[in-house]
Amino acid sequence: MSPASPLARFWAEFRESKVALAALAVVVLMIGVAVLAPWIAPQNPYDLANLPLMDARRPPGYVGSSGYTHILGTDSQGRDLFSAILYGLRISLQMGLIAGTVALTLGATLGITAAYLGGRWEAFIMRVVDLQLAFPAILLALVISALLGQGKAQLIAALAAAQYAYFARTAHGAAAAERGKDYVEAAFSVPLPARRVVWRHILPNCLPPLIVVATVQVANAIALEATLSFLGVGLPVTEPSLGMLISNGFQYMLSGRYWISIYPGLALIALIVAINLVGDQIRDQVNPRLKR
Repeated sequence: MSPASPLARFWAEFRESKVALAALAVVVLMIGVAVLAPWIAPQNPYDLANLPLMDARRPPGYVGSSGYTHILGTDSQGRDLFSAILYGLRISLQMGLIAGTVALTLGATLGITAAYLGGRWEAFIMRVVDLQLAFPAILLALVISALLGQGKAQLIAALAAAQYAYFARTAHGAAAAERGKDYVEAAFSVPLPARRVVWRHILPNCLPPLIVVATVQVANAIALEATLSFLGVGLPVTEPSLGMLISNGFQYMLSGRYWISIYPGLALIALIVAINLVGDQIRDQVNPRLKR
């Protein structure tokens, strides 16, 4: 009988945590409804020409002029809030995943390059990274977003610039540990091409801690996007992200129209908490010494 693969063992251990399994189910469910939003949403919140303004700020359960029931109510522009949340999840996940991937690529490249080069280049690159880590990510993202303006590409650049340093620090620590091991020194002494040594020996051993950081940073990117959109420097008002939906309804909270902000806020909290719980479980399995 062949031994179980590392992936099968990892999944078997992951399933032992009921909390992490439930969190993973929530993440998969939200990704699924976000992908299927154009087919399951009763309304297209992007179609501003067909939004009935007379149905604006209606409570949950209101039957609109189009004939269907707004189960979560409508927002200030007459959008069906359930549809807007589905599309908002789509945009929030898109921003988090793309920004996280860009930050991971940039940070891992810088961290591994610094560990490989050593000497003055290593000191220079890591001092720049340490300098950025001294600033709060939200402050840095806010400044960059204000300079670049609104838009998806600008927001992705701001989020990646605010987060790549975490990946760079993690990648550098893992790569520096691998760089000093005997098998890596032997590979360099053969000599094998530097690119081959990095790709086949150093990078694979850096992936586990980078994956752990990636799960946390994707959740942080989603939270940062929501914060920036809430403050008015993230996505434009025509993009119904979760942060923008919360911002649109915030001014109506005191008038009793709580649903415009509360329901998108609950969806955002559920998404971020679920991703963090999955990341915590992956971290505990990758490095059992950190397990609480």
